[in-house]
Amino acid sequence: MRRRRIHSRSAGLVIPFVGVLMCAYFVWHGLHGANGYLARERLEVQAAELQAELADVQEERRRLERQVALLRPESLDPDMLEERARAILNLADPHDVVIMRGREQPGD
Repeated sequence: MRRRRIHSRSAGLVIPFVGVLMCAYFVWHGLHGANGYLARERLEVQAAELQAELADVQEERRRLERQVALLRPESLDPDMLEERARAILNLADPHDVVIMRGREQPGD
């Protein structure tokens, strides 16, 4: 009889213990799992960072599109293009007359 009482007492604790373990398992994975609360928080922070980066990239694209629009034949002045290219590259055509100016001295 004594054995039966011990067995029945422990049998009465097994089901609640298993229930508590199952609840703990689901709570743990609800917080720390791949689709849990903390993972969602990380994804929201990452989404905000990516949105900011997207805005920067879109602004850069708009800036580049404006520059490209200036290079289209209908809006491009060939003389202005040649003048700017020569100034930037510091080059001259062999038939050009180049007048070199010295640096002005202070007081001149």
